[in-house]
Amino acid sequence: QVQLVESGGGLVQAGGSLRLSCAASGRTFSSYAMGWFRQAPGEEREFVAGLSRSGGRTYYADSVKGRFTISRDNAKKTVYLQMNSLKVEDTAVYYCAARSGDLVGVVAGILWNYWGQGTQVTVSS
Repeated sequence: QVQLVESGGGLVQAGGSLRLSCAASGRTFSSYAMGWFRQAPGEEREFVAGLSRSGGRTYYADSVKGRFTISRDNAKKTVYLQMNSLKVEDTAVYYCAARSGDLVGVVAGILWNYWGQGTQVTVSS
């Protein structure tokens, strides 16, 4: 069992940056692949980024590639999402997720085992 708590969301102007954090509790954080998803109002939840257990492999949605970076610190049981060059269309609730195994390109949310409660990111023009 893994419990996930996101933080770091907020209001930022377009072109700005934010770093989201996701703190995990429970056993064996390092045995889970980690990911970030987001859901905008009226939209379906979408995959943003995935990260292997060691942090050595990543996978990004095309919409964020080159702007967002996912990373983890297994000693701190924390995964991060550094978001640069933010756009208005990045506005959404961002969710941290964990899944057993080590695949990083799993974009279907139903295949992820654990979820955080979400943190709001709002990008203004």
